Amino acid sequence: MSQPDNKPETVEDLERKKKKEEKAREKELKKLKAAEKAELAKLKAQQGANAPKKSAKKNIKRDTGEENLEDYVDPETPFGEKKRLSSQMAKQYSPSVVEKSWYTWWEKSGFFVADASSPKPPFVIVLPPPNVTGALHIGHALTSAIQDTIIRWKRMSGYNTLWVPGMDHAGIATQVVVEKKLMRECRLTRHDVGREKFVSEVWKWKDEYGGTILRQQRRLGASLDWSRECFTMDERRSRAVTEAFVRLYRDGLIYRDIRLVNWDCILRTAISDIEVDYVDIKERTLLKVPGYENPVEFGVLTSFAYPLEEGLGEIVVATTRVETMLGDTAIAIHPDDKRYTHLHGKYAIHPFNGRRLPIVCDAILVDPSFGTGAVKITPAHDPNDFEVGKRHILEFINIFTDDGKINSNGGSEFVGMPRFKARQAITEALQQKGLYRGSKNNEMRLGLCSRSNDVVEPLIKPQWYVDCNGMAKQALDVALDSEDRKLEIIPKQYAADWKRWLENIRDWCISRQLWWGHRIPAWYVTLEDDELKELGAYNDHWIVAQDESEAHKEASKKYAGRKFDLCQDPDVLDTWFSSGLFPLSVLGWPDDTEDLKAFYPTSVLETGHDILFFWVARMVMLGIKLGGDVPFRKVYLHPMIRDAHGRKMSKSLGNVIDPLEVINGISLEGLHKRLEEGNLDPNELAVAKAGQVKDFPNGIAECGADALRFALVSYTAQSDKINLDIQRVVGYRQWCNKLWNAVRFAMSKLGDDYVPPTEVHPETMPFSCKWIISVMNKAIKKTVSSLDSYEFSDAATAVYSWWQYQFCDVFIEAIKPYFTGEDPTFTSERNSSREALWLCLETGLRLLHPFMPFVTEELWQRLRSSQGNQRKESIMICDYPSYVECWTNERVELEMDLVESAVKSLRSLRSEVLAKHRNERLPAYAYCQNEEVAGIIKSHELEIVTLATLSSLEVLLSERDVAPARCAFENVNVNLKVYLKVEGNLNAEAEREKIKNKMEEIQKQQEKLKKTMNASGYEQKVPAHIQEENAAKLAKLIQEFEFFQKENSRLDAELMDNN
Repeated sequence: MSQPDNKPETVEDLERKKKKEEKAREKELKKLKAAEKAELAKLKAQQGANAPKKSAKKNIKRDTGEENLEDYVDPETPFGEKKRLSSQMAKQYSPSVVEKSWYTWWEKSGFFVADASSPKPPFVIVLPPPNVTGALHIGHALTSAIQDTIIRWKRMSGYNTLWVPGMDHAGIATQVVVEKKLMRECRLTRHDVGREKFVSEVWKWKDEYGGTILRQQRRLGASLDWSRECFTMDERRSRAVTEAFVRLYRDGLIYRDIRLVNWDCILRTAISDIEVDYVDIKERTLLKVPGYENPVEFGVLTSFAYPLEEGLGEIVVATTRVETMLGDTAIAIHPDDKRYTHLHGKYAIHPFNGRRLPIVCDAILVDPSFGTGAVKITPAHDPNDFEVGKRHILEFINIFTDDGKINSNGGSEFVGMPRFKARQAITEALQQKGLYRGSKNNEMRLGLCSRSNDVVEPLIKPQWYVDCNGMAKQALDVALDSEDRKLEIIPKQYAADWKRWLENIRDWCISRQLWWGHRIPAWYVTLEDDELKELGAYNDHWIVAQDESEAHKEASKKYAGRKFDLCQDPDVLDTWFSSGLFPLSVLGWPDDTEDLKAFYPTSVLETGHDILFFWVARMVMLGIKLGGDVPFRKVYLHPMIRDAHGRKMSKSLGNVIDPLEVINGISLEGLHKRLEEGNLDPNELAVAKAGQVKDFPNGIAECGADALRFALVSYTAQSDKINLDIQRVVGYRQWCNKLWNAVRFAMSKLGDDYVPPTEVHPETMPFSCKWIISVMNKAIKKTVSSLDSYEFSDAATAVYSWWQYQFCDVFIEAIKPYFTGEDPTFTSERNSSREALWLCLETGLRLLHPFMPFVTEELWQRLRSSQGNQRKESIMICDYPSYVECWTNERVELEMDLVESAVKSLRSLRSEVLAKHRNERLPAYAYCQNEEVAGIIKSHELEIVTLATLSSLEVLLSERDVAPARCAFENVNVNLKVYLKVEGNLNAEAEREKIKNKMEEIQKQQEKLKKTMNASGYEQKVPAHIQEENAAKLAKLIQEFEFFQKENSRLDAELMDNN
């Protein structure tokens, strides 16, 4: 299939692109100049108080004179070439600048293409084909973000990765959209233009909107193998669909039968269960139904009487669908109901057509305690009645036309009436005949078509079915057989749904009365001497074949010597049939291709849990039957995405989010314009716009693809639903800026001439370097193990926490003294810090890459490669970081935990006592309870002073030193207290209040613990190690309480001295 992004560009295209890029370049320069101006103003303000104005102004001019703003702007990159980077890193992160040009280079370089002959182990994902019905929404972005994270991680981990893109023709959805478009633009229906012209219009529509979907996938950074791109109705996939139908038919698994289906009277087709939305109605309710001017009443149970033969009186029945009584062919009672014993074998008379209705005994359907204990039976229009009709060999009478009007079977009095108008007319007719017995509120569930919003009508129709029983048993076994499980479902909770659905499976109706889709490869033979000439009149006259030529040969054999006409079934196949074959058809089945041999079965199927049965189970059934094995080894089901209020995404609510709108940003006016270009009616449009005003009063800020991806992957921990708040995405975009600035700082410390070493030896490095490498090693281990177990949110958190809380917040700050003024006493530390910085940047970027591909590629490309190592072209084909045993240093981590706790407490004290002078440095004291803690604090004095912004730190030992006076204090733990020297008078009352609160808290903990330890049977029932832990906890609490008592006494004494 052609790729829109790879079309040859005309001179005009290139000229247009050049002008666009020049404009963007000018815009970026203006931005930089504005930022520079702001920085100068800030610097001026800071220096104004400390330096003469003239010299400050002179210095600023001299400094800025050395900077060329163009050094910070990326040069123009020709389409498809490797991105050309500016000589200096921009001072601020810009998603649109950073994410530009990388994707086209990745794609053109062939980094996404899998090789069927590769010796590497295969790892394959098939992208759930998005509907061709329009642009991708944020739910599709979730799918892409998760799958691309998996694929990039596996690619970097040495696998021959294949991620296959495709689109689904979406039969009903697409037909509805194009029908609406025809009506809106031309005031024509599909019947006005005819089948051939209508299908041609759908193909035009597909060509236009299919490109939008693919561009969005590229903009998200999805590393799909576009060389294998497919569409469910392209030539190869269509051949696979025909082959599957023919094989299943010849194996006796596809058959034609007359059964009840979910019928949509607006679309005039059968629809699948997944396309039916149910509304719970509590009482009498008026609802708007398509095709009716006035609202229709639901939630009402109407009672009426049928006269009995032989003067036996009447029998009263009740229904919520009184119009269906025109198709009643029996009345059912319970065989043991003594009220009706005398009616066994008798008949009632239909009041409008005189039809005799047998009274049948049915213990399965009838509950004698409900209502009158008599049930009207309409076998052609109710699923339960259909079964009764089969059990008692009743007549099946269809009373509706395909568009929901009463047909000739309903009688001349009502023929041609729309079904819900007939409801009213029949009620009035029953009243006139004296047979109406009243109505009352009735709680009910009403089925509505998700595509048209029409009320679904159960209708008896001849359709094609797949016999699912045997295949369902196989699909159940592969997932639940503990000894030979071939399919793992993640999360495990959905295995119960799998079991429930497959154990209660019904045969699958696969025909649809549409024009857009795969035409059913079945031809009806009308013999010259057939009495009935209608299509399908004789069920044994169908020929299933690959094409009309083969069908003609088959018919000639079957009806040798007889004249006949062939007519292909006008129906098309259910869309789920072709998508159920997708893992096979995308790899070339039914041909025995190299791709099929190398990549089937695929590795994992990632999708939403809402289609576990409708798509996943059917792929498994068809994969085993036609491909000889499960189509994938694992199924990962992600949560369903909702808006920030927990509501389902809906165009009519205005809360559907286009990923590009989050990536690029959009104004409120832009959001409104997008709605106006859609298919909403005026009322829906007003509601949708109001929803946008409420949720996005200022539009959506530019976030970039990296931030959107990271936010979506982070959200996957939220059970079965994600309540997406765009502000969280904005937060990750701000984090990208922090990441950018941290790397920019680190690069400035490495210097232009820095050459990384071939090997790094943490054991010879200073404390903070040992620590950052050790915790990075743990982050690697946690990330890889989380990815392995499909806990993507945990993996994202592990990477984020290391970068944010350990590398940026602690390490970068801790090493700053080594680089201040190039102090010769810190030469060794400075060199080690550079090595640790480079190692952390290079490793950390590779660790983050699957989640945030664009920013990591850009930053990694700016890093120098280590000595003697052949640099890979791109970060995406580098090795993914792995755990290195010798990098872990538990002792260093424990010591840093103590340092960080002390720093946290000192910062807390600073915020209390330095409300106005936040940057002022104060002296502090560490009051230690033992030599070991004192030794740790003393050896890390520089880190504590730096991180807590202190002027000095004195280490005191409780055995020999008294606690310092006139200080604010904080309890770090049982072995360490920190004190901050306060200039001027200490707010003793505030300190005493703090002590009082701490003591009350400790007392509560003591009482709770004592209550547990003094409980009856504690010593006998509680394990010894728990008892020991509790005793140790109590001892610590007592020790802490005594400390606070002493501090309270000390404060009292200080107050006395001051007075």
